[in-house]
Amino acid sequence: MFLPQEVIRRRREGEILSQQEIREFILGVTDNTVSEGQVAAFAMATFFREMSIEERVALTCAMRDSGKVLDWSHDNLGGPVLDKHSTGGVGDVVSLMLGPMIAACGGYIPMISGRGLGHTGGTLDKLDSIPGYMTQITETQFRQVVKEAGVAIAGQTGELAPADKRIYAIRDVTATVDSIDLITASILAKKLAEGLDALVMDVKVGSGAFMPTFEKSVELAESIVKVATGAGVKCTALLTDMNQCLASSAGNAVEVREAVQYLTGDYRNPRLHEITMAQSSELLVRGGLADDDNQAREKLMQVLDSGQAADVFGRMVAGQGGPADFVEKYDAYLPTARFIKPLYPERGGYVTAMDTRQVGLSVVQMGGGRKLPTDQLDYSVGITDMCRLGDRADIDKPIAVINARDENSWNEAAAMLKDAIRLDDAKPAENPTVYKRIA
Repeated sequence: MFLPQEVIRRRREGEILSQQEIREFILGVTDNTVSEGQVAAFAMATFFREMSIEERVALTCAMRDSGKVLDWSHDNLGGPVLDKHSTGGVGDVVSLMLGPMIAACGGYIPMISGRGLGHTGGTLDKLDSIPGYMTQITETQFRQVVKEAGVAIAGQTGELAPADKRIYAIRDVTATVDSIDLITASILAKKLAEGLDALVMDVKVGSGAFMPTFEKSVELAESIVKVATGAGVKCTALLTDMNQCLASSAGNAVEVREAVQYLTGDYRNPRLHEITMAQSSELLVRGGLADDDNQAREKLMQVLDSGQAADVFGRMVAGQGGPADFVEKYDAYLPTARFIKPLYPERGGYVTAMDTRQVGLSVVQMGGGRKLPTDQLDYSVGITDMCRLGDRADIDKPIAVINARDENSWNEAAAMLKDAIRLDDAKPAENPTVYKRIA
């Protein structure tokens, strides 16, 4: 006989739960026979008593199986089903390039994405800046775009991992969000419900990262790789630098603009390019589409330089309701802020440190992110031409260009950015873009 309180007691005492006990508890979460208080008690017990890897696998699979799990075996795709996930950052627009690049190389990307959280931007919010683009579509539409374009990027439906949605809402108000066990299960339950063959995980490190320390980032990356592998999906995690804005822009429409410029070859930020290539290469090798990293990078550059990746992006946008000529005329479609002006430093110097979280919050302050869940976004605002660590900023070279609603909003963002950037006389040592690979 299943008793939720007995499962909670055993979890509290640090006893190993069986796969059956975990499955029954998550079934109760899904059908509401387990109360909100019991979910909170389970989450708190797990926060203080770490699970074994086997328990994490069981929890992840139970949450994955609490709803619809996509099965691509009857779709005759002709290539592996792949995806990536990032713990979130500022200017992290990798998904918008990686998806089309992998699809152009023969993979299929059914990417379920989220909205902005805290100081980090959300992929769905970025795509919402494209007129007509539908981030909420039916499973039939989702499958059709994946088959025809090779990549679809949309939001989670109520059918995918519903247990995670309920558990996360309770974790959010009970101070149990930052449990490695529960973070791992929450991330992977949704990703594994996509029916993947392989996954690459981007775990951020630094001042704009979700995890507070390098050690915690490593711990999360190792947990995700072990659990995904235990659940039958090939997985690699990359620990990447978030001590500065990843792209040259941060915001919604401004990041979409930079993504299109990257795909067409008009402009490629070097750090953004390296991290995009590193993640994409891992997926090609893991998916059997390349023999090694060198061959993968050759294929990726070929689809970029030939325009194939940009063409895939255009087909995805059109398939999800956006303009058919978006890639060719993106500037005519994307909203532009009303007050655009560069921010210059009060004294010249090299950029030696950046509070990346503060940079992200400056975009939120301008209306590009949510302070409350009900907030309506201003897709036009953001930061462009963002300086990088090691750059020199002075009276002729701005820290950034601020794209704001009005002068008051510009001034608020400018004050936040000035606080976030440190200038010194000596040029700093260069940070690596990828700190560690875990497989």
